[in-house]
Amino acid sequence: MLNIAVCISGGGTDLQSVIDACEAGSINGEIKLVISNRKKAYGLERARKHNIKAEVIRDEDEILARFEEEKIDLIVLAGYLAIVGEKTIAKYENKIINIHPSLIPAFCGPGYYGMHVHEAVYKRGVRYSGCTVHFVSNEVDGGPIILQKAVDISDVKSPEEIQERVLREEHILLPEAVRLFCNGQLQVINERVEIK
Repeated sequence: MLNIAVCISGGGTDLQSVIDACEAGSINGEIKLVISNRKKAYGLERARKHNIKAEVIRDEDEILARFEEEKIDLIVLAGYLAIVGEKTIAKYENKIINIHPSLIPAFCGPGYYGMHVHEAVYKRGVRYSGCTVHFVSNEVDGGPIILQKAVDISDVKSPEEIQERVLREEHILLPEAVRLFCNGQLQVINERVEIK
């Protein structure tokens, strides 16, 4: 069973989807630690309700020390709005996964996070959006793609509607990516993820 850390910045609904999958036994892993860069992130409360250590840490060295102490095998960024440091990425190469609320390579990179993504998608008049789970690299949203799910948004009337539809898929896609990782089914070959 692998040890998982989840990093969050907000409400933690993606975190909840991974907690639920772990508790249902569909993920061969256990969330040992939840870290937030924001004190008021409701996701911290979600973690505590499930007896998971929940801490506010912003310093990269301190975060790395906690990962070491908890013997973390996989880091999941679930609505984490801080940029992961280079030391962390180097130490946990292809062991950090992120969920992004668009179909990468569209609407991604610096400045594209949270509601900003859905607002840009709506403004552009895109007919399909979706979500992407990918490994984290030194390029923001540029690491190898693990899973993607397209969502028909041709009839939406607001960015909030887009967010709602995409979030539903995130809650399915992220736990599935974590499950595949914990089962040893993901392999990165030449920047592409092979699912075994």
